Amino acid sequence: MTAPTTIYLIRHGDVHNPAQILYGRMPGYRLSDLGLQQAAAAGEYLKDRPLAAIFSSPQLRAQQTAAAVARFHPELHIQVTPLLDEIYSPHEGRLLADLDAEGWKIYTGLPAGYETAEDVVGRVVALIEQLRRDYAGQEVAAVSHGDNVLSARFWASGIPFSDDTKNRVDLYPATASITTLTFANGASRPDMSYCRPY
Repeated sequence: MTAPTTIYLIRHGDVHNPAQILYGRMPGYRLSDLGLQQAAAAGEYLKDRPLAAIFSSPQLRAQQTAAAVARFHPELHIQVTPLLDEIYSPHEGRLLADLDAEGWKIYTGLPAGYETAEDVVGRVVALIEQLRRDYAGQEVAAVSHGDNVLSARFWASGIPFSDDTKNRVDLYPATASITTLTFANGASRPDMSYCRPY
């Protein structure tokens, strides 16, 4: 019997965002002081795990969170992949309050060229399958963003990912939370657990 393959999907920590906008892929959005503390807690949670690799979104906030994990695994370097990047959305720069008033319909009626909910799931599942191939029987950490992690949780549970489904459930991952996907004995879908380590 082969060892299970375990993927720790980590949402980045809280972000310094005084204008309260949807920053998306806009450059320069770093962790807040609270976010640095949250990222440190995620690192502590995983410090005794035998990680074989650490992956990160290209965004600064994710790389800072990944660095907090890597501090306990100095033999590993952070591997940046666009498969973990923030969603590509036309709503970047808009006030969070306006999006909240509209019910967070960020995938509905998109202009051509932006990521649909299906695109996000496809990208995240592609990463999961890549990690399962490259790190079979090992443990890997991957730092990403809220919708990416949520889409993975929906996929693991067999739930379609869309504006309607994601806004009906109270499952949105907390900042610096860890969603663990464990694939045992060639299973196509993982066992899943969730932890907010602070």
